[in-house]
Amino acid sequence: MINKVEKIFKNRIPKVIGEFDKSAVMILLVEDDEEVSIVFEVRALKLRSQPGDVCLPGGRVEFNEDPKETAIRETMEELNLKRDQIETIGDMDYYISPYGNILYAFVGKLKYGEINPSEDEVDHIFKVPLRFFMEKKPLHYSMEIGPLKQEGFPFHLINGGKNYKFRKGFLDQYFYEYNNYVIWGFTAQIIKSFIKVLEK
Repeated sequence: MINKVEKIFKNRIPKVIGEFDKSAVMILLVEDDEEVSIVFEVRALKLRSQPGDVCLPGGRVEFNEDPKETAIRETMEELNLKRDQIETIGDMDYYISPYGNILYAFVGKLKYGEINPSEDEVDHIFKVPLRFFMEKKPLHYSMEIGPLKQEGFPFHLINGGKNYKFRKGFLDQYFYEYNNYVIWGFTAQIIKSFIKVLEK
């Protein structure tokens, strides 16, 4: 049996424990008059999921698709861009949400041309200068997540039962206000992390 264990684990590549939905987004940079900005989308109001929310170009990773391929494909589809208009600069850190999602982020730039977003997916786009995020700290709120669903929970199997001191979970929520737009949620989390990497 030990030989079988050794054979399985000797060159095994580790992965995150659990089942997660995977999404990928692109931090797309554009340069206008020597000002570097990030492109944001306002999601189409007719979408079932998060209509009208501010987000980065991106979407769900399809079966057997690399997250970077997803970010590029979704950026092309949502912003009506050709592949040679996008240059991928590199990888950002990825985010594992408490809601069963892994969000991969990539940094890219628009090499040439104008953006004419898809009306099916995007209401409109707007650009925020990079210096805005460098100079402006986001509003921070620590949101308690839970509570534990108690119905049917086997407290009798735990030392202390219902009096067991369960740890509380908290989710950091960040909010950037730019003109009449609010950038928050996972989008703000990704942007804040991106700026932190730049500052280092």
